[in-house]
Amino acid sequence: MKSNSNHIRDKFLEKVDEVGLVTHHIKTMFTAGMGFFTDAYDLFIIGVVIALLTPIWHLTTSQIAFLGSSSLIAAAVGSYFFGRISDILGRKSIYGIEVLILAAGAIGSAFSSNVTQLIIWRIILGLGIGGDYPISAIIMSEYANRKDRGKLVAFVFSMQGLGMIVGPLIAILVLVLGVPHEIAWRILLAIGALPALSIFYLRRQIKETPHFNLSVKGDIQKTSESIKDLVGEPVNAPHQGNTKIKTNWKDIFAYPNNLRLLGAAGAWFLLDWAFYGNSISWPLVMKSFLPHATFIQSLAASSAIFIIFAAPFYWIAALNMDRLGRKFIQIFGFLGMALCYLVIAVTNFLGLALPALMFLFVFGLSYVFVEFGPNTTTFVYPSEIFPTPIRGLGDGIAAGTGKIGAFLGTFIFPFLIASIKIQGTFLVLAIISVLGAILTAIALPETKEESLHIISQEHRYLEDSSTNESSQKANDLSY
Repeated sequence: MKSNSNHIRDKFLEKVDEVGLVTHHIKTMFTAGMGFFTDAYDLFIIGVVIALLTPIWHLTTSQIAFLGSSSLIAAAVGSYFFGRISDILGRKSIYGIEVLILAAGAIGSAFSSNVTQLIIWRIILGLGIGGDYPISAIIMSEYANRKDRGKLVAFVFSMQGLGMIVGPLIAILVLVLGVPHEIAWRILLAIGALPALSIFYLRRQIKETPHFNLSVKGDIQKTSESIKDLVGEPVNAPHQGNTKIKTNWKDIFAYPNNLRLLGAAGAWFLLDWAFYGNSISWPLVMKSFLPHATFIQSLAASSAIFIIFAAPFYWIAALNMDRLGRKFIQIFGFLGMALCYLVIAVTNFLGLALPALMFLFVFGLSYVFVEFGPNTTTFVYPSEIFPTPIRGLGDGIAAGTGKIGAFLGTFIFPFLIASIKIQGTFLVLAIISVLGAILTAIALPETKEESLHIISQEHRYLEDSSTNESSQKANDLSY
């Protein structure tokens, strides 16, 4: 026999789970997704800026490494902080603050007069970017229905693909127009503030999620209001009963949360090490294979790779997320990345350097597996697999650990290229990718088309708990 509390929870959560795709979903997806457009632009445009600034400021290898990676380590801190704060104060209460921090960092970066100032402003920008990861993912996940949740969360992240394309295209336009390099880099950095500021108002208008109102606040009236905002009709639940989930932060390190945290954070760490390392340091990669290309030619080649190989597969992954499942796509992607990196490494080890066009094809193909693979799924997974009161903490740790991987990959990449050349560097990336596939297989469950409260096994933490059908189903989730 279900308790009254479970009856109320089931009634509310069923409304969220079973509603079809509605306008609220699309609006939330756009509002959250524009943040990732901005994040991607700001993170990856630094590669262009470094290339422009190196002869102007006579940057050393160490300065290049710090400029490329400083915002990433700050993003780790931002993810940890904002993720946990969202569990304490609520998702809505702090949503929008992160884009203001991001915009301030972008504007400050544009007006920097030396390397030290630029690094400091990039750190501030990184804090805002880091905060965007857990909050946007969780808000979309907690408003999404059961059958489309993977697609909706992945579409939020797919806006990163547009940011990665727009950045180099704007850079090409600015340079073709003849803007002096001394001014061009400032323009490129300042542009990063515009989309962030444009979505601040929209983010402040989003109501607190039903899951947070129900499971953390235990506020039945507020939950009914947020569901009405979603589905267009109120839920007339009894105004009695305790619906809160009882957890503390230490529960993130108890089974099964600890295994899932290892899988989500570890896979994201390995993916970002490989992905950001060669993406932000693309001028070094291109120089190895296209030594006689001009800067604009190299930039155009990089843009072509993103447009042809990367961007479409964000959306292809999103459209298949709820059909093929997160686990399959993540393992498939990691193994595909490993194969591409291994081909580049082995051919160079054997002295059979790939012709320029063949290298661009294989390097581009690696982005197919990155996007139709772990770059998308590592964003989706942490927003689903933890109980609501510690979902922000779990997602923040996973995203932050990913950015530590990105920091290490970006910081170390120039030194690897200089010491063990292109072949050794890509062999390291291949090994990292294989480890990501193994970790995914061992530590992460399949979550497609399942309810959040079942995936996260929230029945374990109900203050008024009773054994019911949902708890049994939660125990049956396969790894």
